[in-house]
Amino acid sequence: MVCLGNICRSPIAHGLLKHKADKLGLSWVVDSAGTSDWHAGELPNEKSIRVMKEHGIDITYQRSRLLTRQDLQDFELIYVMDESNLANVVNMASSEAEINKIKMIMNEVREGQNEPVPDPWGLSQQHYEEVYAMLDEATDKIIERLR
Repeated sequence: MVCLGNICRSPIAHGLLKHKADKLGLSWVVDSAGTSDWHAGELPNEKSIRVMKEHGIDITYQRSRLLTRQDLQDFELIYVMDESNLANVVNMASSEAEINKIKMIMNEVREGQNEPVPDPWGLSQQHYEEVYAMLDEATDKIIERLR
């Protein structure tokens, strides 16, 4: 799961998919990263932590980190939150196989529409709840498709 700073959207997506996979006994490796290192080593945003806690999921084990070239090799799928993240991650790719791993996460819900998950950074708790709802739906579709 990839967004810009790896403190708002991608930690929510990471936490949701990991929680759902774990509940189903799936041995998936789920992680998240950012296309910038502005928040490297930091906890997710307090509003991301809060919205997840309200839904019974703890994401305080996560720490922001920069997406690496190794991630493109190691992970089978790379989900990005918006077209800016998509462009940044595609630019890191060194092969067609790596490019084919990179997906807009909301295309799991509305295929081919490239709907962005809006960045809630600096906005109200309600915006984080809206992001949660979008990513909850997308992660349900990911589980349904890949299980």
